[in-house]
Amino acid sequence: MLRDGAIVAAAQEERFTRIKGDERFPARATEYCLAAAGIRAADLDAVVFYDKPVLKLDRLLETYLWIAPRGLRSFLKAGPLWASTRLRVERTVRHELGGYEGRVLFCEHHESHAASAFYPSPFEQAAVLTIDGVGEWATASIGLGSGSDLTLTHELKWPDSLGLLYSAFTYHAGFRVNSGEYKLMGLAPYGQPRYVEAIYRRLIDLREDGSFTVDQQYFDYLGGFTMTNAAFSELFGGPPRAPEGALGQREMDLAASMQQVCEEIVRRMARTAVRETGCSDLCMAGGVALNAVANGKLLREGIAKRLWIQPASGDAGGALGAALIAWHRYFNGERDRADGADTMHGALLGPEYSAAEIAAQLDAAGAVRQDIGRAATIERAAEELARGAVVGWFDGRMEFGPRALGARSILADPRDPKMQSTLNHKIKFREGFRPFAPSVLAERAAEYFELDGESPYMLLVAPVRDGRDLPAVTHLDGTARIQTVTEARTPGLHGVLEAFDRLTGCPVLVNTSFNVRGEPLVCSPADAYATFMRTDIDFLAMPPFFLAKTAQTTMREQWQKPLVLD
Repeated sequence: MLRDGAIVAAAQEERFTRIKGDERFPARATEYCLAAAGIRAADLDAVVFYDKPVLKLDRLLETYLWIAPRGLRSFLKAGPLWASTRLRVERTVRHELGGYEGRVLFCEHHESHAASAFYPSPFEQAAVLTIDGVGEWATASIGLGSGSDLTLTHELKWPDSLGLLYSAFTYHAGFRVNSGEYKLMGLAPYGQPRYVEAIYRRLIDLREDGSFTVDQQYFDYLGGFTMTNAAFSELFGGPPRAPEGALGQREMDLAASMQQVCEEIVRRMARTAVRETGCSDLCMAGGVALNAVANGKLLREGIAKRLWIQPASGDAGGALGAALIAWHRYFNGERDRADGADTMHGALLGPEYSAAEIAAQLDAAGAVRQDIGRAATIERAAEELARGAVVGWFDGRMEFGPRALGARSILADPRDPKMQSTLNHKIKFREGFRPFAPSVLAERAAEYFELDGESPYMLLVAPVRDGRDLPAVTHLDGTARIQTVTEARTPGLHGVLEAFDRLTGCPVLVNTSFNVRGEPLVCSPADAYATFMRTDIDFLAMPPFFLAKTAQTTMREQWQKPLVLD
């Protein structure tokens, strides 16, 4: 939701329906955004969709004709879906918004990503790089943003795609495509990049500018139902790992190899973007821009002087970019300014709840709570964290995008060597190799991490400084995915960090998303309490309320439900 070019609200439907990756019309997210703006659908100047379905259908049809008769089964399955839903976006929008009669506009997919990266950034002029699986035809793009103008100048086109190449290795390592890619990144430090030469020799022809072609004989995603095929299995030592099967050295080596190739391609694309635009500041978006390891290396190697990455870099952020494109191009609007800062409001753009609303939902759930005031809740949370407890933290507006940034977070002591195992197995219910991120007071970050500048959206990985013992957030390769915290962006989390620092001398906390495996980030107080009760979280802090697990009278068993595997 934009008002005069300023971001008012943004939220993902999955947070309301509790269905991860919910692809249905975002009815509840739309209801929230309208309420946040205090308007009705009829008051909207335009509704904007983040890609052009007709162009995407053109790509699908040409692909099926290219590989025919292979892919017939896939076409027969996908064709009716497109005819019944994807080509009726405008009709669906008008119907779901109660007979909306205003403008319905469409933007190209990578323009939407590029707009989401540049317009909210703090830069007056910048190179723009977008990389994902595929939009209509483009799989990556380079452009130039200047003031209110944004122009894409270069494209890499289907079927040559870094996003899909990374997803193919994700699939072969036994993780779910479109949700398990971050697992592959996390697994990479456990392996050796022994397949890198095979990737360059057999799978891709990589050029100096970062463009490449993919040899499709090893893949099945053009017209099949899997990402890789028998030729890929033969090249990489066997078939895909069964989901939830034992992780072996091969999967670790596949992850390490693909991660190294990904970093090199991103490095070359970024160099090209900076060179072709003449701008040393770089903005990024698209699913691959969530690869925090690659992002961190761009900065450390000096490829970009300054880097700003859209915190909702995936397709959710495309909705924001589409609205911004329409504001600037269709309505000739002025760019929102924030005196050298970005205009994402810390990505805290979702619903917030008053103390009365929190109390009502907790009471309805039968929760036992203490009302101790905001300042005391912050202090009590820090005290329990210093004693080794795990604290669920619920405060203010919900985050937009995949990262918990201090509004819907699970917090813990990073100095505890057992904490990573505790969080993975008893709270998140997920694979033991998965790393956790640190939140650190921004003014103290350089003391603990080799990071020059800020990382407010947890999208940069940097080495942990020698002598800083933070085992719960230090990955196998000695790095961490960092969030720098300021009072202006996240006052509540900043207060907890300051109090924890006073108690322990450490201005760092583990910060992981407030959810369990297979579920989206919690949205409401009721969601937070349910997750608190079904896990081994010790305390729940929801200023001004503080809840202890031992004080609850409801039975933990009543909150249990089957785990959804991701």
